[in-house]
Amino acid sequence: MPTQPQRTVLERFPAGGPRGSWPAEEYAAGQRAQGRPDAQVVMDLPNDQFLVVTHTGPE
Repeated sequence: MPTQPQRTVLERFPAGGPRGSWPAEEYAAGQRAQGRPDAQVVMDLPNDQFLVVTHTGPE
């Protein structure tokens, strides 16, 4: 059975930011520009926050 890659949380942002503000997306874009092409934003529903994560797994 294949194992899912583990996620590494780079940063956390509250979901209740000002309208039109996307700090998690901006942070993820900055991480991609700095050489982390797999940086993406996911929603942590139980904690009502956005997470910027990368996937790490067996090399």
